[in-house]
Amino acid sequence: MKQRKRQVEPDRQKSDWQPTQHSNLIRYVPSGVFYLRARINGKLHWQSLKTDVLSVAKLRLADKIKEKREETGSDLAVKAGRMTFADALQVFRHRLDADPDLKEGAKVYRRKTIISLLKSWPSLEQTNVSKISKDDCLAWAKRFAADYSPSVYNNTVGTLRMVLDIAIEKGARSGNPAQHISKRRIQQKALSLPEPEEFLRFAEAITQAGAWCSQECADLVQFLAYGGFRKTEGANITWADCDFDRGQIRVRITKNGEPRIVPMIPEMKTLLERIKAERTEIQPADAVMKVRECQKAMDRAAKVVGIQRITHHDLRHLFATRCIESGVDIPTVSRWLGHKDGGALAMKVYGHLRDHHSTAMAQKVSFSLKPKSRSNAQLATT
Repeated sequence: MKQRKRQVEPDRQKSDWQPTQHSNLIRYVPSGVFYLRARINGKLHWQSLKTDVLSVAKLRLADKIKEKREETGSDLAVKAGRMTFADALQVFRHRLDADPDLKEGAKVYRRKTIISLLKSWPSLEQTNVSKISKDDCLAWAKRFAADYSPSVYNNTVGTLRMVLDIAIEKGARSGNPAQHISKRRIQQKALSLPEPEEFLRFAEAITQAGAWCSQECADLVQFLAYGGFRKTEGANITWADCDFDRGQIRVRITKNGEPRIVPMIPEMKTLLERIKAERTEIQPADAVMKVRECQKAMDRAAKVVGIQRITHHDLRHLFATRCIESGVDIPTVSRWLGHKDGGALAMKVYGHLRDHHSTAMAQKVSFSLKPKSRSNAQLATT
């Protein structure tokens, strides 16, 4: 690592560096990039602010100095043998915020696990990291598991381990006591989705509910089911995103931040054409859906039709299920859903449908070169 730094770090000759009127901020002349140069707790720190814009550099400078002081403070606490969990957690939070490869949604979720961890272990923050034992971790895990789902439990255990890894990195302890906590098995939720005829009756029950927005709610249910959109994705699709000539819909606002294209199945095209004909004035920037959610209407309709309660996200599962049952391969369905794992998640959730479809298709495979012989009755009618 040291050798690599010498290769990429600018040469620190005085002629290459230009002081600024701002303390601790200097400019590397050949590239114009601004750098932090500050002595904190006796140690000189150099770090690129990755910008050649002064106003941006000034904002980043303050954050970097604060970060360096807090990290240095943690190092001093380690040397003094008094590093608390809060000290290690502070470093973890800074790294979490600064990680460019982690999606914002993942950062938000990780922060939620921190809240859950501290709430369920009130004395943890002020505890010296060297005093946290295996028994302490196992006792907390037992309490936490009783109140939280396996997925939340596993992710919170992961957060605890990562924070304690920082304590090990800083030299405050030699081993990670949280490594002895076993993760819980996550059981895949059994999908209970309406059959095609049931879904049509379900949508009709919503339409006939008599509320001011009953038709709009029914439209949303069909829109999500025919496109496999998440609730937020569907709410942000405009008429400009609907390409009737090419038969596709562009989903701009997505969970992973990457737009995707979803084809219009026949039912989707019929739905959109009907909605478009019913509205007198439509602008390209107008949202296709007039309501963003309709869970109460869906709950009522499920009781009327006599099916299990389904959610907005279940409509996404319904789309994937119908696609696979119709013969669309799982990697393709995965792309339509916006998954970035090549179909791994879809295979896990919908793999049983793939197997069932494969079994049905296998009955059409034959090694015989001759067609099956027809009966005498069939021959007599030809």
